[in-house]
Amino acid sequence: MFAVGLLLVLTLALTGDGVAQEKSPAPSVARPTIQPPTATPSLSSQLPSQPPAQLPPHVPSQSPVGELPAGIEEVVTQLSVEKPAPLRHGVLIETLAGEAVMNENADQAFNPASAIKLATALSALRGFGPHHRFTTAVWTDGTFDRATGTITGDLIISGRDPSFHYEHAVMLAREMNLLGIRTVTGDLIVAPRFTMNFSSSSLRSGERLYDTLDATRRPAAARMWSETRQAAGVNESLQSEPSVAVMGAVYVEAVPPRARMLLTHRSSQLVDVLKVLLCYSNNFMADRLGDALGGAPGLQRFLITELGIPEAEVRLASTSGLGVNRLTPRAMMRVYRELVAELAKHRLTPADILPVAGVDPGTLQRRFEATPAHGSIIAKTGTLNRTDGGASALVGQMSTQSGETLFFVIFNQRGSVRRFRDAQDRLIAELQNERGGPAAFAYSPHVMAMRLVNTELDRAKQPNTDEYESIDN
Repeated sequence: MFAVGLLLVLTLALTGDGVAQEKSPAPSVARPTIQPPTATPSLSSQLPSQPPAQLPPHVPSQSPVGELPAGIEEVVTQLSVEKPAPLRHGVLIETLAGEAVMNENADQAFNPASAIKLATALSALRGFGPHHRFTTAVWTDGTFDRATGTITGDLIISGRDPSFHYEHAVMLAREMNLLGIRTVTGDLIVAPRFTMNFSSSSLRSGERLYDTLDATRRPAAARMWSETRQAAGVNESLQSEPSVAVMGAVYVEAVPPRARMLLTHRSSQLVDVLKVLLCYSNNFMADRLGDALGGAPGLQRFLITELGIPEAEVRLASTSGLGVNRLTPRAMMRVYRELVAELAKHRLTPADILPVAGVDPGTLQRRFEATPAHGSIIAKTGTLNRTDGGASALVGQMSTQSGETLFFVIFNQRGSVRRFRDAQDRLIAELQNERGGPAAFAYSPHVMAMRLVNTELDRAKQPNTDEYESIDN
């Protein structure tokens, strides 16, 4: 019996990245039997047998597919907490009061994929507040001739706005035109941490900014500017096309001490930035926001020290969900409940920052779009097609006709992402049907593009000192 159990453990552990998705076994949460709210249903009958309980929680073999270790000692040597568990699913579903509706492997660590962005959002809300705006400042070290509209010297840009995009660069050009600036004889200098249009390279971002400021070099950005201005109803800004031509080259350098500020641009509020980030699961924005929170180590410390999550239940490699991260369903449930509570403090709801399934654009737009569950699920997805043999997550809340709201965490790994998603959707549907069917949340969607154009501009005001780079940094 021990040999049979060992073989089963190894068979599960050896199912990984080398196996094509279409040959992956069916996800373990397929067609579970759902019990009334007072009971705790089990998925055990739907799952492959689990490894012996005495083994550590993360036990995949590192041997190539098709090879078995020579002996038990070699198997034990190859065990590592850095590797995922051979378990394929972890599920925790609770009522608002915290009563368990379903609990399967809730204390085992899985890869949460992009669902880790919920922790990033919570840390940002606590650290900055929902109305925080990220500052981008415009400087010059030269002189300005109003008669010719020319700055003789350099134009310098600094800031750490994770949402800074083409449209915002055109806004800067328009504001500089209002100041009379149309030509810069020197270079365009961007501070080392400035980024634009979701590019992690400051130099590349500077080059995009260079092209976008000049109307003769930005046909795509011009269209985006026009469309967003029209949608926002700000037609007076369309009477002329903003343009600032920089004659020199693009460099990445710190803001020189001799520079004086011309204006500041402040992003949309954090709550709107988060809505876009989470709806589209934007990895760049999440990592940039995470940088301001101390990166993955800082976020991990936040989860352990402020939320009280045991160290054994969390290990983070990124703040976006890329790579090998680890979190238990129980820890993720704690994150989600804390996020809901934090939003409530500011009279906000999860729908203010998370996608509403079948309603908002992005990762959940089509999953429940043509089903009765349309509008009844607010959740964050997670998808890694190859990492950990394929990982998928769905974390959030659902509403039912019985008046219940259920919180759920569903983690899957080591199989077909597409089949995992199908199984997640069936599980949600069965839970709702057991309670009279789905009931849509009260929610009025907004045009997503408008979330990031509600920015502010001020002339010659000092930005927050921790958001721009001086010569000393």
